[in-house]
Amino acid sequence: MTKPRIGNAVKTSRRLLTGPILPLSPSNFDIQRCVFHGVRMASTASNNGRRKERVVILGSGWAGYGFARSLDPRKFERIMISPRSYFVFTPLLAGTAVGTLEFRAVLEPVRRLGLDQFHQGWADDIDFSRKVIRVEANTSDDLASRTRLALKHRPDGDQKGAVFDVEYDKLVIAVGSYSQTFGIEGVREHANFLRDIGDARKIRMKVLQSFEKAALPITSDEDRKKLLHFAIVGGGPTGIEFAAELHDLIREDLRKTYPELMKFVNITVYDVAPKVLPMFDKTLADYAMERFNREGIQVKTEHHLTRVRPDEDCEGCLKLKIQEYGDEEVGAGIVVWSTGLMQNPLVQKLESKVFKLPSSDTEMQLQRDAKTGGIVTDSHLRVTMIPHKAASESVPAQGQNATLLPDVYGVGDCTVISGLSLPATAQVASQQAAHLARRLNKGDVDAKPFRFRNWGTMTYLGSWTAIHQSSADELKGWMAWVLWRTAYLTRSMSIRNKITVPFYWAISWIFGRDISRF
Repeated sequence: MTKPRIGNAVKTSRRLLTGPILPLSPSNFDIQRCVFHGVRMASTASNNGRRKERVVILGSGWAGYGFARSLDPRKFERIMISPRSYFVFTPLLAGTAVGTLEFRAVLEPVRRLGLDQFHQGWADDIDFSRKVIRVEANTSDDLASRTRLALKHRPDGDQKGAVFDVEYDKLVIAVGSYSQTFGIEGVREHANFLRDIGDARKIRMKVLQSFEKAALPITSDEDRKKLLHFAIVGGGPTGIEFAAELHDLIREDLRKTYPELMKFVNITVYDVAPKVLPMFDKTLADYAMERFNREGIQVKTEHHLTRVRPDEDCEGCLKLKIQEYGDEEVGAGIVVWSTGLMQNPLVQKLESKVFKLPSSDTEMQLQRDAKTGGIVTDSHLRVTMIPHKAASESVPAQGQNATLLPDVYGVGDCTVISGLSLPATAQVASQQAAHLARRLNKGDVDAKPFRFRNWGTMTYLGSWTAIHQSSADELKGWMAWVLWRTAYLTRSMSIRNKITVPFYWAISWIFGRDISRF
């Protein structure tokens, strides 16, 4: 019997739902009839004739990109769906926001992975019973590069993108998380976030614009104080590192260009917690605060921001209402928001839906972590589900009723391993991705559970100093800075970026940062 040709069916990612899906068997297989009814094969054949399973990866962040990079293309057909066509090396994002690095030095195009297919769009829904993903195409030029907050990924007024379906044999959910605003008035509209390359570009332009406005002869000293007050909300590594990078930009470069404005510059870090950098022990956290105090960076803990609004008396300025200050408002030229995460809207949608699998009549739904809202997986990173009637029961009761959702895996910020409490960091996501890919490549997913290995935590403090903490040692100062740069350089994904990152570091050190606006 001649083997049917399935190449044309695999090349297209669009599946026309014009008829029922017919069961395929050697006795009734008819390729023309399948194409007529919109049925597309969910896997291809490898060079040796063996069937390759189709693995669809949702997301191109640390988890999604790392998994796709490690999965063996000789054994699996790799398809990625993501609204952005690149991976961002987020630990160096703060450096791009102040010109220490150029934007492309922290980007990795996902198409260079040699994927079988890449679809730039959002996974809008998943039919677990039919193993079909509904995808909305991303047709906007810059929408994917900005931090998204709303439950809908398009701004109001934008038309819905084209919708198409993609089938899978195995599915890896790695959609990450969104920034959490805690419902604070004005944050969504007026604050700047720092989670994607578009955010960094916007911050860089805003900082330079504030200095240009302050330098105008028609600007009053009162407005200069507002324009050159840089407020950072969040005392975690992202907020602290951005404050340090911004201080380096001002001290090393902008001071030479705007010497008369230095007396108006003020950098303030606000946090609701009693201390910043809570993941570090007290000695290192205190060292960081001492460094900031010497450099003139203010750190105000136990301060609660309640509102951000435009300043009607100063164009381009904002007013911050802080609970501890009563009715008094604080002026600022920019607010950088670096605190809080919320689950991706797709995760929220999937956790609320009820479905039935072909092999059962029981109504099921994904198991949801009560604390974070993430999708629960077992220790092998397989997504778990519970009967719909058990959704209102206690967490232990849900765990007793939990079963595995066939061929669906979860990695990264959008998931929680049952019984474990791991931080939502790039380190965790990348290790999960590498573990799952390794197990799938060997075909023994259930042989070895995931174990997180903490390589330590690092934070840059400015002026060539940093802090590093791990189970083996603690470092601070210049040696920690050397380790910080070396670790991030070696973790850069491609050879290209391993070359461009130190190149731009050297250019910034020798010639200074680029302070032009374009």
